[in-house]
Amino acid sequence: MTDGTEAIAAQVKASGTSFYAAMRLLPEARREAMFAIYAFCREVDDIADEEAPQPEKQRRLAEWRVEIDRLFAGQPSQPISLALLKPMREFSLRREDFLAVIDGMEMDATDTIQAPDMATLDLYCDRVASAVGRLSVRAFGATEAVADEVAYHLGRALQLTNILRDIEEDAGRGRLYLPRDLLAKHGIESQDLAVIRSHPNLPRVCRDLAAVAKQHFAKADAAMRQCAKQPMRPARIMGAVYGALLDKLIAWDWRDLTTEIKVPKWRKIWLAVRYGFL
Repeated sequence: MTDGTEAIAAQVKASGTSFYAAMRLLPEARREAMFAIYAFCREVDDIADEEAPQPEKQRRLAEWRVEIDRLFAGQPSQPISLALLKPMREFSLRREDFLAVIDGMEMDATDTIQAPDMATLDLYCDRVASAVGRLSVRAFGATEAVADEVAYHLGRALQLTNILRDIEEDAGRGRLYLPRDLLAKHGIESQDLAVIRSHPNLPRVCRDLAAVAKQHFAKADAAMRQCAKQPMRPARIMGAVYGALLDKLIAWDWRDLTTEIKVPKWRKIWLAVRYGFL
């Protein structure tokens, strides 16, 4: 590793991300690629989430658009994009996927997302999660066309699981990602976040969205079975950990949004062993 990639790897490890164990399974060059992709995503996500005026967030995200252009012109100027240069060339990472991630963060930075319709939620999931998946499957070494299907479905499954886990945390930022279609279906018409979060029918909304996430997990698994096993091991671990988290959320049934729902560390390790080496 170069000094830059070592620093990025340390940042990924320190973040406590569930993906770290999955990334560690990869050969060194692919592992470094994933660490750099993660660092890029974390950087633009932090811009969207930070306490700063909206124009400032938009300016910094626009700078990253310019930086991605520099990267693909072979002249990156930032440590993260410098770390992305070799993986971009070696693993055919696509410019449009990096830009899609920025588009997704811009949705958070530009508007306070509150109960989008299902189509907007799906677009958001594609940008902030499935686009990351499209970068990732290339870094993993998957060469089959169906690998993009894995990214499409697994990205959505992971992001919907995050949304279902983080309702209270997102509300603290004035955000609600639960779709208005499902809220209306279950008789929740208010636009007040406090009213929505305490509504007795909120668990029904969450169950419906969890069912959509389950469908995406199943379709991702079916697509993975059409890919070579070795490159898909990290994706299988991510799917297994988040699938276990979704099961815990469904069992909890959103009874108290202040409860922190996690997959125990021992189970993450067991899932990593099971899906990483078997």
